Amino acid sequence: MITTKNSIANIAAIHRFWEGFNSHNLDIWDEVCAPNFLNHDPGFPKPDADLATIKQTIAHLMFGAFPDLQAIEQDLIVDGDKVVTRRILQGTHQGEFMGIAPTGKLVTAGGVWLSHLRAGKLVEQWVYFDLLGILHQVGAKP
Repeated sequence: MITTKNSIANIAAIHRFWEGFNSHNLDIWDEVCAPNFLNHDPGFPKPDADLATIKQTIAHLMFGAFPDLQAIEQDLIVDGDKVVTRRILQGTHQGEFMGIAPTGKLVTAGGVWLSHLRAGKLVEQWVYFDLLGILHQVGAKP
């Protein structure tokens, strides 16, 4: 892989994005996401949600249900203005999740995030995440 100044800035932005997630301080995303950031996530209620709505939804849905939730990087691949990360999310089901009462179970699920960056800012992201695996682990799906 050839590392350029641009790819180094993109990697730094992705690491900062996930630092915000892992610290549950999504205000960090304001630093690294473009104002018109688009998040393509099939599990999201509004596909055209703005960044404030995305942050609010993740804080409520994910951090509310899994207050110790962390994303552990497994792979990071850079190709020009695209960065792909494969991560394992892990947290304890301690709050209601999609109508499912807390189980106290440790939940682990994998996912892939394909991010498009411009000038060191995320402008668009496609999320491929194992929501069905989480639902299975908390007893919602057989």
